Amino acid sequence: MKIETIELKNYRNYDSLEVALGDKLNVIVGKNAQGKTNLLESVFLCAIGRSPRLHKDKDLINWDKDFSKVKVRVNRHIGSADIELYLFRNQNKAIKINGIGIKKIGQLFGNLNAIYFSPDELKLIKESPDERRKFMDIDLCQFDKNYFYDLANYNKVLQQRNKLLKNSNESALKETISIWNEQLAISGAKIILARCALIEKLKVHAGKIHAYLTSDKEELKLSYQGIVGDNVAELQSLLLKKYSETLDKDIHLGYTTVGPHRDDIKIESNGIDLRTFGSQGQQRTGALSLKLAELEVFKDNIGEYPVLLLDDVLSELDETRQSKLLEFVSSVQTLITCTDYNINIPHKKFVIEGGNIKSIEDI
Repeated sequence: MKIETIELKNYRNYDSLEVALGDKLNVIVGKNAQGKTNLLESVFLCAIGRSPRLHKDKDLINWDKDFSKVKVRVNRHIGSADIELYLFRNQNKAIKINGIGIKKIGQLFGNLNAIYFSPDELKLIKESPDERRKFMDIDLCQFDKNYFYDLANYNKVLQQRNKLLKNSNESALKETISIWNEQLAISGAKIILARCALIEKLKVHAGKIHAYLTSDKEELKLSYQGIVGDNVAELQSLLLKKYSETLDKDIHLGYTTVGPHRDDIKIESNGIDLRTFGSQGQQRTGALSLKLAELEVFKDNIGEYPVLLLDDVLSELDETRQSKLLEFVSSVQTLITCTDYNINIPHKKFVIEGGNIKSIEDI
Protein backbone atom coordinates (compact mmCIF):
# COMPACT_ATOMS: atom_id res chain seq x y z
CA MET A 1 0.00 0.00 0.00
CA LYS A 2 1.41 3.37 -1.06
CA ILE A 3 0.18 6.94 -0.98
CA GLU A 4 0.85 8.58 -4.33
CA THR A 5 -0.29 12.14 -3.56
CA ILE A 6 -1.59 14.27 -0.69
CA GLU A 7 -3.73 17.38 -1.25
CA LEU A 8 -4.65 19.81 1.53
CA LYS A 9 -6.95 22.83 1.44
CA ASN A 10 -7.42 25.11 4.47
CA TYR A 11 -6.08 22.34 6.70
CA ARG A 12 -4.42 23.55 9.90
CA ASN A 13 -1.63 25.93 8.79
CA TYR A 14 -1.85 24.84 5.14
CA ASP A 15 -3.75 27.12 2.75
CA SER A 16 -3.10 24.82 -0.18
CA LEU A 17 -0.71 21.92 -0.71
CA GLU A 18 -0.24 19.15 -3.24
CA VAL A 19 2.69 16.78 -2.93
CA ALA A 20 3.76 13.50 -4.51
CA LEU A 21 5.43 11.01 -2.16
CA GLY A 22 8.21 8.52 -2.71
CA ASP A 23 7.49 4.80 -2.51
CA LYS A 24 9.79 4.19 0.46
CA LEU A 25 11.27 6.63 2.97
CA ASN A 26 9.99 10.22 2.91
CA VAL A 27 11.86 12.58 5.25
CA ILE A 28 10.02 15.79 6.20
CA VAL A 29 12.40 18.37 7.62
CA GLY A 30 11.55 21.68 9.26
CA LYS A 31 11.65 23.75 12.40
CA ASN A 32 8.97 23.33 15.05
CA ALA A 33 5.43 24.60 14.33
CA GLN A 34 5.90 24.65 10.54
CA GLY A 35 3.36 21.94 9.68
CA LYS A 36 5.31 18.68 9.71
CA THR A 37 3.03 16.96 12.22
CA ASN A 38 -0.07 18.38 10.53
CA LEU A 39 0.89 16.63 7.30
CA LEU A 40 1.19 13.24 9.02
CA GLU A 41 -2.02 13.87 10.93
CA SER A 42 -3.90 14.49 7.67
CA VAL A 43 -2.85 11.07 6.37
CA PHE A 44 -4.03 9.28 9.51
CA LEU A 45 -7.29 11.22 9.31
CA CYS A 46 -7.91 9.62 5.90
CA ALA A 47 -7.27 6.17 7.37
CA ILE A 48 -9.62 6.19 10.37
CA GLY A 49 -11.67 9.38 10.03
CA ARG A 50 -10.27 11.21 13.03
CA SER A 51 -7.10 12.91 14.19
CA PRO A 52 -4.64 10.97 16.37
CA ARG A 53 -4.29 14.11 18.50
CA LEU A 54 -7.54 16.12 18.57
CA HIS A 55 -11.18 15.19 19.11
CA LYS A 56 -12.95 18.07 17.34
CA ASP A 57 -12.93 18.27 13.55
CA LYS A 58 -13.32 22.05 13.64
CA ASP A 59 -9.90 22.34 15.28
CA LEU A 60 -8.35 20.94 12.08
CA ILE A 61 -9.70 23.78 9.94
CA ASN A 62 -7.52 26.80 9.14
CA TRP A 63 -8.54 29.36 11.74
CA ASP A 64 -10.07 31.92 9.32
CA LYS A 65 -11.77 29.41 7.00
CA ASP A 66 -15.15 27.64 7.11
CA PHE A 67 -14.04 24.25 5.82
CA SER A 68 -10.98 22.16 5.06
CA LYS A 69 -10.32 19.38 2.59
CA VAL A 70 -7.88 16.47 2.70
CA LYS A 71 -7.43 14.15 -0.26
CA VAL A 72 -5.05 11.25 -0.71
CA ARG A 73 -4.58 8.93 -3.65
CA VAL A 74 -3.71 5.42 -2.51
CA ASN A 75 -2.25 2.62 -4.61
CA ARG A 76 -3.23 -0.78 -3.17
CA HIS A 77 -2.76 -4.33 -4.38
CA ILE A 78 -6.49 -4.41 -5.18
CA GLY A 79 -6.38 -1.12 -7.10
CA SER A 80 -6.11 2.61 -6.50
CA ALA A 81 -8.47 4.75 -4.42
CA ASP A 82 -9.06 8.47 -3.94
CA ILE A 83 -10.06 9.32 -0.38
CA GLU A 84 -11.49 12.78 0.32
CA LEU A 85 -12.52 14.25 3.65
CA TYR A 86 -14.33 17.57 4.00
CA LEU A 87 -14.41 19.13 7.46
CA PHE A 88 -16.86 21.88 8.41
CA ARG A 89 -17.27 24.15 11.41
CA ASN A 90 -21.02 23.77 11.77
CA GLN A 91 -21.85 20.36 10.32
CA ASN A 92 -20.57 16.80 10.24
CA LYS A 93 -17.64 15.78 8.08
CA ALA A 94 -18.23 14.40 4.60
CA ILE A 95 -16.19 11.52 3.18
CA LYS A 96 -15.90 10.32 -0.39
CA ILE A 97 -14.24 7.20 -1.78
CA ASN A 98 -13.53 7.47 -5.51
CA GLY A 99 -15.95 10.38 -5.70
CA ILE A 100 -18.84 8.55 -4.02
CA GLY A 101 -20.03 9.73 -0.61
CA ILE A 102 -20.15 7.22 2.24
CA LYS A 103 -22.76 7.22 4.99
CA LYS A 104 -20.98 5.23 7.70
CA ILE A 105 -17.45 5.65 9.02
CA GLY A 106 -17.01 1.88 8.85
CA GLN A 107 -16.98 2.18 5.05
CA LEU A 108 -13.77 4.20 5.29
CA PHE A 109 -11.72 1.54 7.07
CA GLY A 110 -9.41 -0.52 4.88
CA ASN A 111 -9.13 1.94 2.01
CA LEU A 112 -5.96 3.35 3.56
CA ASN A 113 -4.19 1.54 6.40
CA ALA A 114 -1.81 3.63 8.47
CA ILE A 115 0.18 3.41 11.70
CA TYR A 116 0.98 6.62 13.58
CA PHE A 117 3.76 6.92 16.14
CA SER A 118 5.01 9.97 18.04
CA PRO A 119 6.73 10.57 21.40
CA ASP A 120 3.24 10.95 22.88
CA GLU A 121 2.65 7.27 22.13
CA LEU A 122 4.50 6.47 25.37
CA LYS A 123 0.99 6.67 26.78
CA LEU A 124 0.48 3.25 25.18
CA ILE A 125 2.80 1.90 27.88
CA LYS A 126 2.49 4.42 30.71
CA GLU A 127 -1.14 5.39 30.91
CA SER A 128 -4.47 3.71 31.63
CA PRO A 129 -5.77 0.48 30.05
CA ASP A 130 -8.01 2.62 27.85
CA GLU A 131 -4.95 3.54 25.75
CA ARG A 132 -4.06 -0.10 25.15
CA ARG A 133 -7.65 -1.01 24.30
CA LYS A 134 -7.73 1.86 21.82
CA PHE A 135 -4.47 0.58 20.32
CA MET A 136 -6.05 -2.84 19.68
CA ASP A 137 -9.33 -1.40 18.44
CA ILE A 138 -7.73 0.94 15.86
CA ASP A 139 -5.71 -1.93 14.41
CA LEU A 140 -8.59 -4.36 14.26
CA CYS A 141 -11.04 -1.85 12.78
CA GLN A 142 -8.61 -1.12 9.93
CA PHE A 143 -8.31 -4.70 8.70
CA ASP A 144 -11.57 -6.23 9.95
CA LYS A 145 -14.76 -4.27 9.28
CA ASN A 146 -16.81 -6.86 11.18
CA TYR A 147 -14.82 -5.93 14.27
CA PHE A 148 -15.78 -2.27 13.82
CA TYR A 149 -19.48 -3.15 13.75
CA ASP A 150 -19.15 -5.58 16.68
CA LEU A 151 -17.41 -2.87 18.70
CA ALA A 152 -20.01 -0.25 17.79
CA ASN A 153 -22.82 -2.61 18.78
CA TYR A 154 -21.08 -3.56 22.02
CA ASN A 155 -20.68 0.08 23.03
CA LYS A 156 -24.32 0.81 22.21
CA VAL A 157 -25.58 -2.12 24.30
CA LEU A 158 -23.13 -1.31 27.10
CA GLN A 159 -24.51 2.21 27.26
CA GLN A 160 -28.05 0.86 27.57
CA ARG A 161 -27.08 -1.65 30.27
CA ASN A 162 -25.30 1.06 32.27
CA LYS A 163 -28.32 3.34 31.93
CA LEU A 164 -30.50 0.54 33.30
CA LEU A 165 -28.10 -0.05 36.20
CA LYS A 166 -28.20 3.61 37.16
CA ASN A 167 -31.88 4.38 36.79
CA SER A 168 -33.95 1.25 37.49
CA ASN A 169 -35.09 -0.10 40.84
CA GLU A 170 -33.48 -3.41 41.74
CA SER A 171 -36.49 -5.68 41.29
CA ALA A 172 -37.41 -4.26 37.87
CA LEU A 173 -33.79 -4.34 36.78
CA LYS A 174 -33.31 -8.02 37.57
CA GLU A 175 -36.30 -8.86 35.40
CA THR A 176 -34.93 -7.12 32.30
CA ILE A 177 -31.14 -7.19 32.68
CA SER A 178 -30.83 -10.66 31.12
CA ILE A 179 -31.85 -9.24 27.72
CA TRP A 180 -28.95 -6.79 27.76
CA ASN A 181 -26.59 -9.42 29.18
CA GLU A 182 -27.27 -11.72 26.22
CA GLN A 183 -26.69 -8.98 23.64
CA LEU A 184 -23.58 -7.72 25.41
CA ALA A 185 -22.10 -11.22 25.62
CA ILE A 186 -22.60 -11.87 21.89
CA SER A 187 -20.63 -8.80 20.79
CA GLY A 188 -18.22 -8.98 23.72
CA ALA A 189 -17.18 -12.55 22.90
CA LYS A 190 -16.36 -11.62 19.31
CA ILE A 191 -14.32 -8.62 20.46
CA ILE A 192 -12.30 -10.64 22.97
CA LEU A 193 -11.59 -13.42 20.49
CA ALA A 194 -10.34 -10.93 17.88
CA ARG A 195 -8.19 -9.07 20.41
CA CYS A 196 -6.61 -12.27 21.72
CA ALA A 197 -5.76 -13.35 18.18
CA LEU A 198 -4.20 -9.93 17.58
CA ILE A 199 -2.09 -10.17 20.75
CA GLU A 200 -0.87 -13.65 19.76
CA LYS A 201 0.42 -12.23 16.47
CA LEU A 202 1.76 -9.03 17.99
CA LYS A 203 3.74 -10.78 20.69
CA VAL A 204 5.63 -12.90 18.15
CA HIS A 205 6.58 -9.94 15.96
CA ALA A 206 7.12 -7.48 18.81
CA GLY A 207 9.38 -9.95 20.61
CA LYS A 208 11.64 -10.30 17.57
CA ILE A 209 11.69 -6.56 16.88
CA HIS A 210 12.41 -5.68 20.50
CA ALA A 211 15.32 -8.12 20.56
CA TYR A 212 16.62 -6.50 17.36
CA LEU A 213 16.32 -2.94 18.71
CA THR A 214 17.99 -3.84 22.01
CA SER A 215 20.71 -6.05 20.48
CA ASP A 216 19.19 -9.11 22.22
CA LYS A 217 19.53 -7.51 25.66
CA GLU A 218 15.79 -7.41 26.41
CA GLU A 219 12.91 -9.86 25.94
CA LEU A 220 9.46 -8.36 25.40
CA LYS A 221 6.32 -10.29 26.35
CA LEU A 222 2.64 -9.44 25.87
CA SER A 223 -0.42 -11.01 27.45
CA TYR A 224 -4.13 -10.20 27.27
CA GLN A 225 -5.59 -9.34 30.66
CA GLY A 226 -9.26 -10.23 30.95
CA ILE A 227 -11.70 -13.05 30.30
CA VAL A 228 -10.25 -15.42 27.69
CA GLY A 229 -11.55 -18.50 25.89
CA ASP A 230 -11.03 -20.68 22.85
CA ASN A 231 -14.15 -19.76 20.89
CA VAL A 232 -17.14 -17.42 20.78
CA ALA A 233 -19.54 -19.86 22.48
CA GLU A 234 -17.19 -20.41 25.42
CA LEU A 235 -16.60 -16.68 25.81
CA GLN A 236 -20.31 -15.91 25.72
CA SER A 237 -20.88 -18.43 28.50
CA LEU A 238 -18.03 -17.00 30.58
CA LEU A 239 -19.26 -13.43 30.12
CA LEU A 240 -22.84 -14.31 31.10
CA LYS A 241 -21.53 -16.03 34.22
CA LYS A 242 -19.47 -12.95 35.13
CA TYR A 243 -22.42 -10.61 34.55
CA SER A 244 -24.45 -12.72 36.97
CA GLU A 245 -21.67 -12.83 39.58
CA THR A 246 -21.05 -9.08 39.48
CA LEU A 247 -24.67 -7.90 39.20
CA ASP A 248 -24.97 -6.68 42.80
CA LYS A 249 -21.68 -4.82 42.47
CA ASP A 250 -22.75 -3.33 39.13
CA ILE A 251 -26.04 -2.15 40.64
CA HIS A 252 -24.20 -0.54 43.54
CA LEU A 253 -21.71 1.23 41.27
CA GLY A 254 -24.13 1.99 38.45
CA TYR A 255 -22.02 0.59 35.63
CA THR A 256 -20.80 -2.69 34.11
CA THR A 257 -17.56 -3.77 35.78
CA VAL A 258 -16.54 -6.72 33.58
CA GLY A 259 -16.09 -7.27 29.86
CA PRO A 260 -13.78 -6.20 27.04
CA HIS A 261 -14.29 -2.51 27.89
CA ARG A 262 -12.31 -3.21 31.10
CA ASP A 263 -9.57 -5.42 29.65
CA ASP A 264 -5.88 -4.60 29.26
CA ILE A 265 -2.56 -5.74 27.79
CA LYS A 266 0.31 -6.58 30.14
CA ILE A 267 3.64 -5.55 28.61
CA GLU A 268 6.83 -6.91 30.18
CA SER A 269 10.53 -6.59 29.37
CA ASN A 270 12.87 -9.09 31.02
CA GLY A 271 10.07 -9.95 33.43
CA ILE A 272 9.48 -6.32 34.46
CA ASP A 273 6.06 -4.71 34.04
CA LEU A 274 6.97 -1.77 31.81
CA ARG A 275 4.03 0.36 32.88
CA THR A 276 4.91 0.24 36.57
CA PHE A 277 8.65 -0.36 36.72
CA GLY A 278 10.13 0.35 33.27
CA SER A 279 12.46 3.28 32.74
CA GLN A 280 11.42 5.90 30.19
CA GLY A 281 13.96 4.49 27.75
CA GLN A 282 12.57 0.96 28.18
CA GLN A 283 9.02 2.23 27.79
CA ARG A 284 9.93 4.13 24.63
CA THR A 285 11.60 1.10 23.05
CA GLY A 286 8.69 -1.12 24.09
CA ALA A 287 6.18 1.24 22.49
CA LEU A 288 8.25 1.43 19.30
CA SER A 289 8.50 -2.37 19.16
CA LEU A 290 4.72 -2.64 19.37
CA LYS A 291 4.21 -0.06 16.64
CA LEU A 292 6.68 -1.76 14.30
CA ALA A 293 5.08 -5.12 15.06
CA GLU A 294 1.82 -3.65 13.77
CA LEU A 295 3.44 -3.43 10.34
CA GLU A 296 3.96 -7.17 10.24
CA VAL A 297 0.48 -7.95 11.58
CA PHE A 298 -1.09 -5.81 8.87
CA LYS A 299 1.03 -7.59 6.26
CA ASP A 300 -0.12 -10.96 7.65
CA ASN A 301 -3.79 -9.94 7.53
CA ILE A 302 -4.17 -7.92 4.33
CA GLY A 303 -1.16 -9.02 2.27
CA GLU A 304 0.60 -5.64 2.18
CA TYR A 305 2.23 -3.18 4.55
CA PRO A 306 0.35 -0.11 5.78
CA VAL A 307 1.78 3.39 5.54
CA LEU A 308 4.00 4.22 8.54
CA LEU A 309 3.87 7.72 10.05
CA LEU A 310 6.74 8.54 12.43
CA ASP A 311 6.47 11.97 14.02
CA ASP A 312 9.68 13.29 15.60
CA VAL A 313 10.70 9.81 16.73
CA LEU A 314 14.40 9.96 15.85
CA SER A 315 15.11 12.67 18.43
CA GLU A 316 14.02 10.26 21.17
CA LEU A 317 16.44 7.47 20.15
CA ASP A 318 20.19 7.02 20.39
CA GLU A 319 22.18 6.68 17.16
CA THR A 320 22.21 2.88 17.26
CA ARG A 321 18.45 2.61 17.57
CA GLN A 322 17.94 5.34 14.97
CA SER A 323 19.95 3.27 12.49
CA LYS A 324 18.11 0.07 13.39
CA LEU A 325 14.74 1.78 13.01
CA LEU A 326 15.56 3.26 9.59
CA GLU A 327 16.92 -0.08 8.40
CA PHE A 328 13.79 -1.89 9.58
CA VAL A 329 11.37 0.44 7.77
CA SER A 330 13.41 0.73 4.57
CA SER A 331 10.99 -1.49 2.61
CA VAL A 332 7.82 0.26 3.85
CA GLN A 333 6.42 3.59 2.69
CA THR A 334 7.27 5.79 5.65
CA LEU A 335 6.74 9.48 6.38
CA ILE A 336 9.13 10.62 9.08
CA THR A 337 9.46 14.13 10.48
CA CYS A 338 12.55 15.65 12.06
CA THR A 339 14.14 19.01 12.85
CA ASP A 340 17.75 17.85 12.44
CA TYR A 341 18.68 16.12 9.21
CA ASN A 342 21.19 13.27 9.30
CA ILE A 343 19.86 10.30 7.32
CA ASN A 344 22.20 8.28 5.16
CA ILE A 345 19.92 5.75 3.46
CA PRO A 346 18.03 6.42 0.18
CA HIS A 347 15.00 8.66 0.69
CA LYS A 348 12.95 11.53 -0.64
CA LYS A 349 13.46 14.79 1.24
CA PHE A 350 10.88 17.51 1.85
CA VAL A 351 11.63 20.83 3.56
CA ILE A 352 8.58 22.50 5.10
CA GLU A 353 8.36 26.09 6.26
CA GLY A 354 5.17 27.85 7.28
CA GLY A 355 2.91 25.29 5.66
CA ASN A 356 4.79 25.38 2.36
CA ILE A 357 7.12 22.81 0.84
CA LYS A 358 10.24 24.77 -0.04
CA SER A 359 12.27 22.07 -1.78
CA ILE A 360 12.08 18.39 -2.72
CA GLU A 361 15.10 16.20 -3.33
CA ASP A 362 15.72 12.54 -4.13
CA ILE A 363 18.76 11.41 -2.16
